[in-house]
Amino acid sequence: MNKKALITGITGQDGSYLTEFLISKGYEVHGLIRRASTFNTDRIDHIYQDPHLLSTKLFLHYGDLANMEQLSNIIYNLKPDEIYHLGAQSHVRVSFDIPEYTGDITGLGTTRILEALRRSGIKSKFYQASSSELFGSAPPPQNEDTVFRPQSPYAAAKLYAYWMAVNYREGYNLFASNGILFNHESPRRGQTFVTRKITIAIANIVKGRQDKLYMGNLAAKRDWGYAPEYVEAMWLMLQQEEPDDYVIGTGETHSVQEFLEKAFSYANLDWNKYVEIDQRYFRPTEVEALLADATKAKEKLDWTPKITFNDLIRIMVDSDMEILGLVPVGEGKAILEEKFSDWHQWQANVASVNERSGNGTV
Repeated sequence: MNKKALITGITGQDGSYLTEFLISKGYEVHGLIRRASTFNTDRIDHIYQDPHLLSTKLFLHYGDLANMEQLSNIIYNLKPDEIYHLGAQSHVRVSFDIPEYTGDITGLGTTRILEALRRSGIKSKFYQASSSELFGSAPPPQNEDTVFRPQSPYAAAKLYAYWMAVNYREGYNLFASNGILFNHESPRRGQTFVTRKITIAIANIVKGRQDKLYMGNLAAKRDWGYAPEYVEAMWLMLQQEEPDDYVIGTGETHSVQEFLEKAFSYANLDWNKYVEIDQRYFRPTEVEALLADATKAKEKLDWTPKITFNDLIRIMVDSDMEILGLVPVGEGKAILEEKFSDWHQWQANVASVNERSGNGTV
């Protein structure tokens, strides 16, 4: 019998890629979505099917990470083999504006799922989406033994969730693994996140729709990877004999300014002509540098990234230009064909989403 997976945050960047990957592995995938007056399923519309069809592999369920009863009922009724908990209030800068909500959803939401799982007695394997923001001001490089020093409400909530997963693993013998993922981007990244904010601005500038791009701290350094590779790492963690915690990243760090320079240059633009600094985008407490030491993942999971920093930029710029009806430079498609497996290719997993979502037209 095929495995059954439950994904929270299924409509997000990681959730949509993980859904595609698991379906390619033969899984039956169930996703938790919040009830809303508008549709927010753009990233998975291209793979969604009528649930009445026998061939359907994706099913959606209304629920909320703030509601313990709903979570308990869904887990008890589905009895999933694997739970991938990706749902959260995940924007770091916004967490300073709504710290209580961030703590409730990002922190306590994890506890609600773990407790529902414990009470049910179901032996599901549990993946907790932890974050490199846990490391905060800890000097790079950072690995599984680095001391956590969170610098935001988001990071503090993720730290609570991390230790709750460890606590339930050690106290109740749950299979609970933490994936401490460093920044991972893609064409499906939300437009308020810095990398996508840059690449969609480039497309809008070329299209003649935008004159300026307002940015915050250009000196911040991050370890940026490609999201589809990171969901493969999530899956690998739950295929192990024993639960554990893993750092996932590229082992390279680049500044926001470097991302700007390379992205604008790829589109034959001079970023200095368009970028202005706005203090509102600075964080009260900044994380200066994140750099992953993913040695453990390489040795135990046999996971290493293939998409480079330059590759990532080309993929994202090409996608956003395509969304706006522009002719992309075109290197992004060739990169995926060369470096990625069949489950993730340009036409099926980038172009098809662009055509349906229209999420770059604002």
